[in-house]
Amino acid sequence: MPPCLPRLLAAVLLSGATAVLAQTTVTVVNFGGANGNAQKKAYYEPFEKAAGVRMVPVEYNGEQAKVKAMVEARKVTWDIVETESPDVDRGCDEGLFERIDWSRIGNKADFLPAAVHDCGVGIFFWSTVIAYNADRVKEPPRHWADFWDLRKYPGKRALRKGARYNLEFALMADGVKPADVYKVLATPEGAERAFRKLAELKPHLQWWEAGAQPPQFLVAGDVIMASSYNGRIDAAQREGRNLRITWTGSIFDVDFWTIPKGSPNRDVAMRFIAFASDPDRQADYARLISYGPTHSKTLGKLDAKVLANLPSAPANAKDALRFDFRFWADQGEVLEKRFAAWAAQ
Repeated sequence: MPPCLPRLLAAVLLSGATAVLAQTTVTVVNFGGANGNAQKKAYYEPFEKAAGVRMVPVEYNGEQAKVKAMVEARKVTWDIVETESPDVDRGCDEGLFERIDWSRIGNKADFLPAAVHDCGVGIFFWSTVIAYNADRVKEPPRHWADFWDLRKYPGKRALRKGARYNLEFALMADGVKPADVYKVLATPEGAERAFRKLAELKPHLQWWEAGAQPPQFLVAGDVIMASSYNGRIDAAQREGRNLRITWTGSIFDVDFWTIPKGSPNRDVAMRFIAFASDPDRQADYARLISYGPTHSKTLGKLDAKVLANLPSAPANAKDALRFDFRFWADQGEVLEKRFAAWAAQ
């Protein structure tokens, strides 16, 4: 054998190994924070071991424009993307996502109806809730009317900077029942009513734009109450912070697994989604962060302590409002522009 041949064979083998590795590297995109960490432990790491692929997590803030740019340029580098409900619906209509082959995922009837979509598989239920620091607020707020009660609860409040959720909260604070919120908000009079109610709090508001901010504001004493994603408060509680949640009037929604159109790893992505949708895997995830499972058989695998903190637990969901993504798809642009102008005044 010529002396250069072993080196040549080694180079060929290394090249082949690199090619195999490249074929089995999957990029999965999430919103980071405690949710991203929980997904890594419950889904990515076990799937790596089971399937022999490398999962590469990437954080983003829900920018649909990034997915759109990749798909239109036919240079898709993301394989699986955690997508919020308005975006999965709009992206599906625009052809940005692959259609889900539900025969490879599981029985649709085993999933809660809100988690089933032509272009997405529900990952978890999450809620935007009233959060407060129990070291500073001795009498827990019972609903959004208390959040608005400046006499009983003097001090700053924090709300997400945007129309979405805040207009619903304002109407509930003004006495509208959760079941009637979107009927009222769909009318010009209802939208005016919501903005008028929101104006009552404007001098006392501190806006937040990232999910990590509400618990930070509460712990620092910058605000006495805040709207917040329930999982962020759960993460703070696990760190020993005395933050609490009021579930009445919370707004819940679903995040979805989606596959960008043209993903080079579509087949592996579908295998991963099926793996992550297994009730046992979803139970592992729910134990790590208090977001509710989408598979109907998962709740039975969780103990009472875990269930008590989930948005989908009956006691927490009974006075909650389902986020109406179709309403916001239809009217969101107008309401968000109006909010931006109002907030800037």
